[in-house]
Amino acid sequence: MPITPAMPLIMVTNDDGIDSPGIVALRDAMTAVGRTIMVAPERDNSAVSHALTMNRPLRIRRRGQDTYTLDGTPTDCVVIGLGKLLETKPDLLVSGINPGPNLGDDISYSGTVSAAIEGTMYGIPSVAFSLVGEPPYDYSLAMRIAIMLAEAVLTDGLPDNTLLNINIPAGKACAGMEITRQGRRLWENSIQETFDPWGRRHYWIGGGTPLRDHGEDTDVAAIRKGLVSITPIHLDLTNHTGLQLLRRTWNLGRMEDRVRSVNSGHEENS
Repeated sequence: MPITPAMPLIMVTNDDGIDSPGIVALRDAMTAVGRTIMVAPERDNSAVSHALTMNRPLRIRRRGQDTYTLDGTPTDCVVIGLGKLLETKPDLLVSGINPGPNLGDDISYSGTVSAAIEGTMYGIPSVAFSLVGEPPYDYSLAMRIAIMLAEAVLTDGLPDNTLLNINIPAGKACAGMEITRQGRRLWENSIQETFDPWGRRHYWIGGGTPLRDHGEDTDVAAIRKGLVSITPIHLDLTNHTGLQLLRRTWNLGRMEDRVRSVNSGHEENS
């Protein structure tokens, strides 16, 4: 199908795999906005973060019209999709819909968010969508929110080097939306100790109890209030306040003198 100026090109991906109901819902929602091309992992890649496969070749399989799967990570899907599958740069990249939240510290592990990070690195406006709740998931509200926010991004754009991390409360209605900052979401008792039939000790990471973030303008707080959380995430991880503090307080000259002294001692002993 030819692309017209009135029809944006949208790349759809996820970390849960090509057969996840969440990506089907997101693809179906995006067809109301533009032409969609789906490139997703063959299988579940949850919590792989920004992993890139470099120790083996990757294989693309076509699953239908504008639908492809890859035996790799979400980041692989974005890299291969942009470099080898799409003839033109997409107007928008969307990732999800993840069944479960990506809040606070969780985004460091999230393959859903990492796919949007990779799209942003290529200069493509990118959005990650997650649905808070428990299975069975009802994606109807998330689909409506995705359409609304995709249209807003296509119309108004995003700040440079910035993606959106969207978390949507469970249910068929929400109390509203809020622009939020990333909160904290650490877990207590998240490492389970188990034993196999031969008595050997093993450890299973997952579960546990999230420790409450008491901030009132965070993604965690917004979800607690039944609001859609819209968090702008910046690619620049530099702590600029810390940068200025270290420049003011650290005596690098004295450290360099110590390094030169150590180097001199090594040369005399060699």
